[in-house]
Amino acid sequence: MTSPTLRLVQTGAEMQVGPAAAGRVIGSHLRRLREQQGLKLADVAPLVGISVATLSRLERGKHPPKEQNVMRLLDFYGVQRPADLEAIRQLLVQAEKKEWWHQFNDVLPGWMQRLVATEATSTEIRTYHCQYIPGLLQTPDYARAVVSMAFAKPAESARQIQRKVEVRLQRQQILNQADPPRYFALLDEGILRRPVGTIPVFRGQLRNLYSLEENSDQVSIRVIPFTAAISGMSPAPALTYLKFAQGDTQELIYLEQHPTGGRYLSAPQEIEEYRRALLDLASAAADRESSMRMLVEAINDLEDR
Repeated sequence: MTSPTLRLVQTGAEMQVGPAAAGRVIGSHLRRLREQQGLKLADVAPLVGISVATLSRLERGKHPPKEQNVMRLLDFYGVQRPADLEAIRQLLVQAEKKEWWHQFNDVLPGWMQRLVATEATSTEIRTYHCQYIPGLLQTPDYARAVVSMAFAKPAESARQIQRKVEVRLQRQQILNQADPPRYFALLDEGILRRPVGTIPVFRGQLRNLYSLEENSDQVSIRVIPFTAAISGMSPAPALTYLKFAQGDTQELIYLEQHPTGGRYLSAPQEIEEYRRALLDLASAAADRESSMRMLVEAINDLEDR
């Protein structure tokens, strides 16, 4: 019988997952093999010629997996079946590929690359925004208006601005992939009442939100009305919680701190604090029917302008 761990590796190879996800699957598989044999990191690393720190990073998916090291570890753990070894080799090939966002290094700072990478390997994303529609839900025209207004540097060319827009649109593909993360967005009502770009652009964006909530099984959008009583305030214009399936980092908090960048939190106490903040915000939000009605009202009000 094939073990659940091995099925995970084979599935990852068959799905052609991205490089970061492939590295996480390999690392998770190696960690389980070690733990199944009751071994510690220090028991294994010297015997295969790598440091404990390198093995730890490899198991957590934070170190690019080198084929030589991975195959030594599989041999040490007694993995010999050709099908098992081939599944790992396929994942190694995927792990060596460049992520799509590397072609945008000229307009994508390191802190933003980390967000794109974590979104790509997440199984659940919960976010709160009070200034702009979340990037994963933006239409091309709205994204262009936001980037031009708030995220473009004074000396940037039209081409650089367009490339930033392309990054936002490419990020959205994670919601259309075969196994997308569950996405839950909390929007302050002010976002619906504060036009960005021209009226037609903003109206198109609100219609897109309505369509996503109505037609997507993976996307949920709720609006926090002006009249809602909120027990706590969000510490940033955008607060995002990400959950992962593999690796030792199961959860991560991202706080947007425009224009200086973003802040990432992974300590359990911090994650719990901001998760509670999101729960408080969610409890203050309108239900689905009321949120949809508020979207329709905002769209209709724009028709009259």
